[in-house]
Amino acid sequence: MLKEFCAENYTHIPQAIAKGAKRIELCDNLSVGGTTPSTGVIEEALSYAGEKGVTVMTMIRPRGGDFVYNDIELRIMHTDLIEAKKLGTDGVVFGCLTPNNWLDEEALEMLIEHAEGLQITFHMAFDAIPKERQFEAIDWLAERGITRILTHGGSMDSALSENYEHLKALIAHAANRIEILPGGGITFENAQEVVDTLGVSDVHGTKIVELI
Repeated sequence: MLKEFCAENYTHIPQAIAKGAKRIELCDNLSVGGTTPSTGVIEEALSYAGEKGVTVMTMIRPRGGDFVYNDIELRIMHTDLIEAKKLGTDGVVFGCLTPNNWLDEEALEMLIEHAEGLQITFHMAFDAIPKERQFEAIDWLAERGITRILTHGGSMDSALSENYEHLKALIAHAANRIEILPGGGITFENAQEVVDTLGVSDVHGTKIVELI
């Protein structure tokens, strides 16, 4: 089992790695679901994690709220992505939608192009896509080389266990073309149950390892 620890800035990264985290999703402002961390935070996180052989995925998100971005916000995301890449991040995490909750294909293609050579996670913006179109979204993202999709399998006010059947359907449709990474409500206490139930190898969360 690979545990991806969702980190708000640098503070808990050393302890999380000591407790078994093998990948870090690096964010700021977790109270709004995560935004882009500062250059200094990225630099220090990469330095420490790199020494420990741990991968860092840097969040590229200019603000909280929805995932519909205007041209200025997309320019900010582009600049932040390029900067994170220069600093040596292993991957980036982003997601862009249209006002009708479909993939913002033009914005995504721009970001994907500039993220060449990096792992890419499409984050929980995926859960805002209507369920009946999520399978089509998997196809589109897989065709463009996205590494993984982070998803709760339903609205965040639902327990992950309530979404097991839908997550299983997504995993089956992905068919190893793209990884489906479950997240939201996974802790060090129930991670093994999630892995066993869904047949996944990776799990994600802010409590995926036990911090003191």
